[in-house]
Amino acid sequence: MAQSTQTAVPTMNVILVPEYYYAVDINYLTHMIADMLGRLITHNDLIPLTPSNLTRFHSRTPPNISLSDYLRRIVKYTSVEKSCLLILLIYIDRVCELHPQFTISSLTAHRFLITAVTVSSKALCDSYCTNTHYAKVGGISTQELNALELEFLTLIDWHLASTGPILQQYYANLVQQHPCYERMRSEPSSVSESSTSTRKRRRSSSGDAKSQPEKSPSKGSDHVIEHKNAIEHRNDSSNLGNGSDIVGEEEIMHHFSQLLDDDNIPYIA
Repeated sequence: MAQSTQTAVPTMNVILVPEYYYAVDINYLTHMIADMLGRLITHNDLIPLTPSNLTRFHSRTPPNISLSDYLRRIVKYTSVEKSCLLILLIYIDRVCELHPQFTISSLTAHRFLITAVTVSSKALCDSYCTNTHYAKVGGISTQELNALELEFLTLIDWHLASTGPILQQYYANLVQQHPCYERMRSEPSSVSESSTSTRKRRRSSSGDAKSQPEKSPSKGSDHVIEHKNAIEHRNDSSNLGNGSDIVGEEEIMHHFSQLLDDDNIPYIA
């Protein structure tokens, strides 16, 4: 008698991570960022390289170490804070907004990362390593890192800080884009529930929805598209502009406002 056979479908174990970025395991955060940057590099390596696109961050050939291993090396030997690691994504957006011709590719990613970690640690942390140490970890000379640091600050127009809610938006989008992770969500507080009814009354009394001011879009998913389309993608992929997510934004703002008096929570004010 013939026996029916079924092909086993492998299941992916989804890892639950904390709702807020400051509580996540830094190894998970490193994994998510490395995978996102890997997708970005795969896309940007297809963009033709021209003399006008060359920067101080370009190497002649891709480094022998993979970006994932390079990022893990930085995390291991510099004791980088989670906020300093997550803000790398914000730095990419800011630089690419100011300089659309700049791309994070296999030729620029390594130098960009070690330089970004260097400046973010100085900007956000009370204690940090010397440039000599960062250069040794990054596999470049101290003189080269000094030059890259100055170039980076010029590119980003010295805009190095961020807020807790913005970092949280990037973190939420980062987890959402990765198939191996899922963010735990807590129950909304009574503050958010009251703000929901207030917001609903405001919307119902304002008439046409088009008259409502647009919320600033979330930019955590901008990295997987070509830079010249980044602004259009932000408008299409943003969740903060939808009325149904206004409560989530207010909940985040309320949460981080409560952390101002907690010295044990590292976040950006």
